[in-house]
Amino acid sequence: MTMKQSTTALSFIDAPAGTGLADAIARRSSIFDMTQAAEEAVLRPAENGAWSYELRAALAARIAFLNGETALGAHYRADAGSLASLADLANDGAATDYAAVIAFMDMAAARTKSAATEDIATLKDAGVGDADIVRLAELNAFISYQVRVIAGLRLLKGDNA
Repeated sequence: MTMKQSTTALSFIDAPAGTGLADAIARRSSIFDMTQAAEEAVLRPAENGAWSYELRAALAARIAFLNGETALGAHYRADAGSLASLADLANDGAATDYAAVIAFMDMAAARTKSAATEDIATLKDAGVGDADIVRLAELNAFISYQVRVIAGLRLLKGDNA
């Protein structure tokens, strides 16, 4: 029997009951509950600011794809509605006026060490306010964390994929 997976991160891991992985997950269930709460807070916050849920889902998918998590990316892209094409790594967002946002999110997800004040200035020049820049950074940080949680669970299970 497989342990019930009630969070996004755990939904990508098969942890049969009685295994060391299932036991470790059960002992740390509060961490997974908090991770799921953080996901809800980042993707469906009480205050959206400039970013709709669909855009957040598209950006989350894109971050997952940039990190090689295709199943997680597909999960989020399925919720991106009319903005799902922004999850495509070949889409620079220019056709939908999201070029600055896409460039920032790609840099933060894949080339964090290259971040510079100019990246924030570019967002501001595109009309993105401070609070919405923080919202983008929060989304990027959370999805990057979630990718690492899933990768860590796979390693604990013995999957190298």
